[in-house]
Amino acid sequence: MHNSYYYIRQVSAALVGRLVGRRLDAAFTQDRDELVLTFLSDNDLFFVRAVLKNDFVCLTFPAVFHRARKNSVELFADLNGLAVTGIVQYENDRSFAVKFENDRLLLFKLHGNRANVLLYTGDTVAELFQNNIAADWELRPDSLHRPLDPTFDDFVRSGCRPAVVYPTLGKLPLAWLEQDGFAGFSPETQWQRLQNLLETLAHPSAFYVTRPPGFALPELSLLPFDEVGKAQWQGDDPLEAANQFYGRRAREDTFAREQGQALAKLEKRRKQTENYLAKTYEKLDALLAEARHEQTANILMANLHQIPEGAESVELHDFYHDRPVRIKMKKELSPQKNAEVYYRKAKNEKIEVAVLEKSIAQKETELTGTNRHLAAVQTAQDLKTLRNYLKDNSLSDTETVPQPQDLFRRYEHMGFEILVGKNAKNNDLLTREYAWKEDLWLHAKDVSGSHVVVKYQSGKPFPEPVVERAAQLAAFFSKRKHDTLCPVTVTPRKYVRKAKGLPDGAVIVDKEKVVLVEPRE
Repeated sequence: MHNSYYYIRQVSAALVGRLVGRRLDAAFTQDRDELVLTFLSDNDLFFVRAVLKNDFVCLTFPAVFHRARKNSVELFADLNGLAVTGIVQYENDRSFAVKFENDRLLLFKLHGNRANVLLYTGDTVAELFQNNIAADWELRPDSLHRPLDPTFDDFVRSGCRPAVVYPTLGKLPLAWLEQDGFAGFSPETQWQRLQNLLETLAHPSAFYVTRPPGFALPELSLLPFDEVGKAQWQGDDPLEAANQFYGRRAREDTFAREQGQALAKLEKRRKQTENYLAKTYEKLDALLAEARHEQTANILMANLHQIPEGAESVELHDFYHDRPVRIKMKKELSPQKNAEVYYRKAKNEKIEVAVLEKSIAQKETELTGTNRHLAAVQTAQDLKTLRNYLKDNSLSDTETVPQPQDLFRRYEHMGFEILVGKNAKNNDLLTREYAWKEDLWLHAKDVSGSHVVVKYQSGKPFPEPVVERAAQLAAFFSKRKHDTLCPVTVTPRKYVRKAKGLPDGAVIVDKEKVVLVEPRE
């Protein structure tokens, strides 16, 4: 109810005793959605802060407000030094005005996402706080008075709906009626209970900051919801109620926002890990299902005497499965050399299977950790606990360092990491900041395309299948993507340099070799 008519009229009534006779000392903003007013009387300052965000409108009355030295803009200069002569509360409207000398009036229009503060000279708008609300230039203060005097017959004709005959009620009073079993009473009893409610709202015994059932955040209430939810604060000053409410709401808003951001980040990580595991398991299953190169080599070696020289294929007996099998051959190689080719492929398959199994184990561990973090973040009860957990587990955004897999396309082959640039600027970033001199650098020759880097592993030469795989990626992410074969430059990163004045992605290669590959992702 912090932005309801019933509470605002309590505020405006309280401001009569706090503001009348004071002079405006300053009006300024240091946030585009926040206006601060300072009123002075005998060296005693009284602050009014209006928070006018699209999704949150609130007045607060801080005891102290420290103005920033920078990014602070003076507003409503015509009011400087003028005394407050009165307060106007508009009937059944979420608006009130502060009257000044010299026929000046400062109107606080607290209408949700159309909230604004307007300065009038007479009946003419002289200045707006939110200039983007163009319709406010034509707003006349007297038009805000909205007489409201429904009868019992009006209530019955509305279908006994309180919000229809009293549109000023809002969510909390309606929730109050609902918890009181309003719908189960006769229309006469409903009408009487509605009048009792309005009397309570007009003359509240106290103000509460509480979290009623069904409300996600703290609410400022003129009604005691203590029977079902203990109030976080209770007092008889409507201005202090605003301060108490704003402080708690700001903390919970911050907590909800940071918790939501952390959960979204962890959920994204969980989904990415699950997708990676699904694809990797699929790849491993396919590899295990097709991993028969060693069997093929053994079949060839057992039948060398039956294989003619120069054959492109041969049909032999598969003694593993007791059936004929046709085996592809390289006609330029002898039967024994063909068997050696299959033995080499079998060795590479075993390496790739081992790498996939290791990667799966790592990702399974990551997934377990992510699920643990999700549970901890979901059950965090306050901002301090949440921030400490995020910091202790290196999950805080302020400490997040971009990883290569987040910046570039990432592939893995035979245990080697392959990074692929996404565009010209990203290519420069990859080559100049994420590639070291011993890494292998590849690029489709004589056409635009992605830079590709194979990360060096200490003491290990780059296997030919890895170089071929990286070259296929360089060809695929280039203008030669649809060619049958593509020449690709291959060189250590130390032979690649960026000359001054070259456009994004352009480099000079001092030493290279060229391989011819089929473009493949």
